[in-house]
Amino acid sequence: MLYGEKTRLRRIERADIPAFVRWFGDPDVREFLMLNSPISHAQEEKWFEHQLDNSNTELFAIEINEGENAGTHIGNISLDNLNGQTRSAELGIVIGEKAYWSQGYGSDAIRTLLRFAFEDLNLHRVALRVHQDNARGIHVYEKCGFVHEGRLREAVFKHGRYYDELRMAVLSHEFA
Repeated sequence: MLYGEKTRLRRIERADIPAFVRWFGDPDVREFLMLNSPISHAQEEKWFEHQLDNSNTELFAIEINEGENAGTHIGNISLDNLNGQTRSAELGIVIGEKAYWSQGYGSDAIRTLLRFAFEDLNLHRVALRVHQDNARGIHVYEKCGFVHEGRLREAVFKHGRYYDELRMAVLSHEFA
């Protein structure tokens, strides 16, 4: 387990699948993810099985690490596309339990995962993609040290229109 101030990160388990299905059935949770439609239990099972054999991903459940709600599973966070040659990865995060939005849990989970990425995995660079209209996400990423690197114009289609996708990254010496 990895411990932050407000969160702890643990490996996902098969028992977490019902929470994933519930979260990804909610349009508010899916709004800024690469999911356009709800996910079935069978699809989540298939995804979970794939993750067990995926050596290019470090995937964790986000749990609360404090108070009366300690141990509550509120989201997931991952390092995807791990590349040993370039010492890089791509961060992904979702706080699926909306009752815990905008309370600092996402920021803490990101900082905890970045510490693991740079100190334990010896990565040099962690990047991410974010929709231009995800103001809350952009604010969190900037707060955690991510720097804007580029913009893919009209790369995301949702709600009948195109949006830009922003690219951000943080380097190990910037995080330190």
